[in-house]
Amino acid sequence: MIAILLVLLLVLILFGAGFAVKILWWIALAVLVLWLLGFLMRGTTSAGSRGRWYRW
Repeated sequence: MIAILLVLLLVLILFGAGFAVKILWWIALAVLVLWLLGFLMRGTTSAGSRGRWYRW
């Protein structure tokens, strides 16, 4: 009985981790798309050149 409970617990943990990792991949993809859009659509400076694409 304990072995069955341990196997079910392991399956639950692995399923939960897999779901969380999948969600994190989708979030990372969305952030990458937003970053690329910001990189491509950044404004120009008064001299006409492109500004820095990073914030630091």
